[in-house]
Amino acid sequence: METSNTHAQDSLHPPVSNKRNNDDALWALAKKRASFKWSLATYFIMNSFFVAVWYFSSGIYSHFWPIWPMLGWGIGIAFHYFSAYHGDKVFTVEEEYEKLKKQYGDK
Repeated sequence: METSNTHAQDSLHPPVSNKRNNDDALWALAKKRASFKWSLATYFIMNSFFVAVWYFSSGIYSHFWPIWPMLGWGIGIAFHYFSAYHGDKVFTVEEEYEKLKKQYGDK
């Protein structure tokens, strides 16, 4: 009986190392998200510059070449966003384990 009581107390107060690991994970996630925001700002600034160069050098009747860096860089930005905001929720080991557990049952 004492073992289950001790286990209940442990689950109420996680070890300090778990708190530190959680803080490290949150810090890493915050860094990813801040990095994405800087990348997005850079994307808009640079693509605005490319459009201005195109407009002032060639005019609106020439081929709109800034579309190519916009599309290529935009794909990278999309992956960066996915990684920063949804990357930890998709294709996780825990999710796969739960699916297998439901599929095969607790035998």
